[in-house]
Amino acid sequence: MLFPLPSHDTLYDALIARDARYDGSVFVCVGTTGIFCRLTCPARKPLSANCIFRSSVRECLEAGFRACKRCYPLRSATANDPAVARLLALLEAEPGRRWKESDVTALGYDLSTVRRSFKRYFDMTFLDMARQYRLREGFLSLAEGERVIEAQLDSGFDSPSAFREAFSKLLGAAPASLKPGGLLQASWVPTPLGDMIAVSSATHLHLLEFVDRKALPGELKTLQKNLKAPLGLGTPAPTELVREELAAYFAGRSAAFQTPLAPQGTGFTREVHRLLRDIPVGETRSYADIARQLGQPGAVRAVARANGANQIALLIPCHRVIGADGSLTGYGGGLWRKQRLIEIERSHRPCLQPTNAGSW
Repeated sequence: MLFPLPSHDTLYDALIARDARYDGSVFVCVGTTGIFCRLTCPARKPLSANCIFRSSVRECLEAGFRACKRCYPLRSATANDPAVARLLALLEAEPGRRWKESDVTALGYDLSTVRRSFKRYFDMTFLDMARQYRLREGFLSLAEGERVIEAQLDSGFDSPSAFREAFSKLLGAAPASLKPGGLLQASWVPTPLGDMIAVSSATHLHLLEFVDRKALPGELKTLQKNLKAPLGLGTPAPTELVREELAAYFAGRSAAFQTPLAPQGTGFTREVHRLLRDIPVGETRSYADIARQLGQPGAVRAVARANGANQIALLIPCHRVIGADGSLTGYGGGLWRKQRLIEIERSHRPCLQPTNAGSW
């Protein structure tokens, strides 16, 4: 879009009226469903407080929203790119299919052209998109107690080695080592901003990270080493609770997290994390602000390291720490998620409680 978006109220009125003037140039992301639509979508209209308007499909996808199956915004965005439109339709029809480069070329498409097109629209390749779908299916099959070979077949991986490699890249562990139960149990947690991995013991949440965080495999290895416990699969009580609390958070109902958290790192790191949880919902602080609160104004870099060492995303809100000049700074989950989380929290009702209610 070559001009600034109209005001939220103007666009919400257009949504209610199904105003075709904005069709294809503005999209609505609905926080309560995790879905994005055209403004002309025939579905029941969401509340204004649950809507965020964006000027491109890519922005919606980068924010973790899925395309509506009633108004098909992906199709409208890719109307001028038949190859992308066709591949998306095929992926939607067979989400468990193991796509290969030869499959794409067999359809008559040039690989480099398709790769550039998908990167332009979605910031990921078509094969990356298909692989993520399959890996999730494999994880869920293992969590339900299926054998590795069954999970491999369920997820569309032709060879055990490819399945092992994909799992090792994500979790730092071979699928055969991930059995139901154990002290540390991992679970897949879907959210409107993308899927997450939660790791809990029977009493505490130890890790909550987005699956595409590059540091995730290393964090999982360190966690297992420190606790001298292998990673298993399951959904202990803390994971069940954090699922419910995340659903309420993204729906705008509550920003209070009661899930008990396992302490992380040194005493200094824990104190930084405590101060992060004291930042009111909808507000931000700089690294220098946190250092001054600690009584150590020269410890800005140490605060930044402690902030980056956080492995319980959202509940320990390191996304609320920004640069001294107000700019967004590094965030392991991606700067686009950091921006989105700040936007979500600023749209929360004033009566919502802060996030520091949970025990350690």
